Amino acid sequence: MDVGKRVSPSTATFIVSVVQFLTPFMMSAVGVALPAIGKEFSAGAFQLGLVEMTYILAGGIFMLPAGRFADINGRKRIFLIGLVLFTSTTFFVTLASSIDAFIVLRFLQGAGSALIAATSIAILSSIVPPEVRGKAMGIVAASVYMGLSASPTVTGFIIQYGNWRWIFWGVMPLQLAALWLTLTRLHGEWYGAKGAPFDWIGSVLYAAAICMAITGVTRLNEGAFFTLLFAGGLLGLFLFVFWEAKSNHPILNVALLKSNTTFSLSTLALLVNYAASFGVTFFFSLYLQQVKGIAPQYAGVILVTQPLIMALLSPFAGSLADKIAPGKITVFGMMLCTVALGICSTVSASTTLPTLVAILVLLGVGFSFFSSPNLTVIMTCVEPKHYGIAGSLSATMRTLGMLTAMTLISFILSLCMGKLSVIQAPEAFITSMQTGFFIFTGISIVGVGCAAASSRVQQRSVALRQAEVEQDI
Repeated sequence: MDVGKRVSPSTATFIVSVVQFLTPFMMSAVGVALPAIGKEFSAGAFQLGLVEMTYILAGGIFMLPAGRFADINGRKRIFLIGLVLFTSTTFFVTLASSIDAFIVLRFLQGAGSALIAATSIAILSSIVPPEVRGKAMGIVAASVYMGLSASPTVTGFIIQYGNWRWIFWGVMPLQLAALWLTLTRLHGEWYGAKGAPFDWIGSVLYAAAICMAITGVTRLNEGAFFTLLFAGGLLGLFLFVFWEAKSNHPILNVALLKSNTTFSLSTLALLVNYAASFGVTFFFSLYLQQVKGIAPQYAGVILVTQPLIMALLSPFAGSLADKIAPGKITVFGMMLCTVALGICSTVSASTTLPTLVAILVLLGVGFSFFSSPNLTVIMTCVEPKHYGIAGSLSATMRTLGMLTAMTLISFILSLCMGKLSVIQAPEAFITSMQTGFFIFTGISIVGVGCAAASSRVQQRSVALRQAEVEQDI
């Protein structure tokens, strides 16, 4: 049953924007707070690595199956379960008395964020009319990047002047507000395949493959076992795709990807965009603090330049996508990101702070003109019954893109720096950063190609539909 017309689009946009801000914020913020967390719990490097990996792992495992499960059992129902799980684990994390309890709670928090991410965009697409959907997607896209990029600033101040637990206390009012609005304002329910069977075999195969691949890739330098584990994960993913292609009720609609070229190319462009851009905050945060010697809170103020630009421009870019072909705007945004990443590859120890700010401004503009129009393309080129699959696959591509970026960064740092810290070997870090951005620029060029191809296919489809309408007339 689709009762989205009784729900205010502005209310739905606010709810989705809040959760789309919080879920990436919690991932990024804890990464900044790891030294303080490790000190309190006397945790080793391996345990601290598990803190980050379990959150990403939970997202990787649950996002894709959750989209299909929500189509069958109700998108709002799964969204609400995810929001309750996300909020409750945020509270219990503040009470954690050991690193082991913290790791378990982080996994559950990641699972909650996965259920939210897999359903929120589908719900928004079901409520917001197509003629203003681009503007809503623009606001949501700005919220995602604000969550990813603003957390170093907030976390830096919290760690400097307080306790890491205040990171979690601080986000609870927003979580509770989203939960209250969901219960009181988000009326009705939305389905894509009510009553259809759920593909449990495919879900288990997918979860096992993701677990093996992520565990293996994050510990490749620790021995042959993890190399084999990573290879086994990749093989499992191939087997999963093969199974899904044969399944009558798949969690990954391979037939949709094959038949809808616009959808497949746009989701691929999303993955590439995150793979190319996610490392900017990581590299620049270390560069500003340990090469330039800037305090964490002030480094965060500089890094917040990018999300501020995006917060200002993403709604405009989304509204623009409602008026002209969103595919063209996506290509333009991806090209700006590519230029900015190319400039990043030239950053050295002598680069001035105004130059860095200018780079972040250019990246912010590029991300603004890519993200919301691309999301508009993804959710507009599929039928409403596929909103759940499209939303969950978009969230999955975002997670895989971030994982790809961090995997490349870890490999480059281990190759160029070994076990040396940035302070011990600043020149080696600069080399690593320049190499990383050079590779990310190449990846971004591929993204431009994907976005351009998607735009061409979309324009041909529109032209064909117009021709058919004219013939009918």
